[in-house]
Amino acid sequence: MRLSFEFFPPRTREGEQSLGKVAAKLDDFSPDFFSCTYGAGGSTRAGTREVVAHLGALGMSCAPHLSIGSDTQDEINHQLDAYAALDVNRIVALRGDPPSGMARSHLVNNAETLVRWIREHSGNRFHLEVAAYPEVHPDAVSPEQDLDYFKRKVDAGANSAITQYFYNVHAYFDFLARCDRANLNIPIIPGIMPLTNYEGIVRFSQNCGADIPRWIRKQLETRQDDKKSLLAFGVEVVTRLCEDLVAAGVSGLHFYTLNRWGASSKICRNLGLENPGG
Repeated sequence: MRLSFEFFPPRTREGEQSLGKVAAKLDDFSPDFFSCTYGAGGSTRAGTREVVAHLGALGMSCAPHLSIGSDTQDEINHQLDAYAALDVNRIVALRGDPPSGMARSHLVNNAETLVRWIREHSGNRFHLEVAAYPEVHPDAVSPEQDLDYFKRKVDAGANSAITQYFYNVHAYFDFLARCDRANLNIPIIPGIMPLTNYEGIVRFSQNCGADIPRWIRKQLETRQDDKKSLLAFGVEVVTRLCEDLVAAGVSGLHFYTLNRWGASSKICRNLGLENPGG
């Protein structure tokens, strides 16, 4: 089964050192790759590339996120050449978020355009991952429109997809069924967000359109002042979610680590994913 872990570029020297330790801990699970995010409007462009170069130098496969934002095609091509020089073979291609203060409507291009540009410039040099939204993209007016946008990315040349995180497994299965009816047959890997706090996950979920079932939210709320209890509950819930996905035959799992290794490691061990030789 495919396994991957996602990081974001650290902003401090301490963060850089910590990320190296986190990557080493998670590398014990022999992931297929690590991915590294790309800040709104390209704000972490250099940081993303530095993380990719650093992990690559340690022998770890890394897939940079690349967001089109307001970049020109020439700017995108320059980044593609830089990643090819680093021997990168996988890219997570996204529309991305606008810089602070800019409305989403100011983003002329989208992920479909980015996928097309990458294929035009680099051919099949890169395996292209795109985003998928089992609970519907927050900007979509309907599930049908959202599925149409996803289809356009697939038709443009996407190889596989990673979903926004979810805690209702039926939302993922429903999305797969709708994709199947639309003859969209690329692998769609579930994105997994460990539950490690209350306020942060509620705020982030509201922004990205991910639903937290009421029973989970109430459990987190009552445990928010007891970190140990909250973490234990979060690991148990997300482990069960992953067990249901694995039992249904998913081809992989992608963990949003928030640059931490503890919860993701515990869940992976619960699933029996630890490398015996690690």
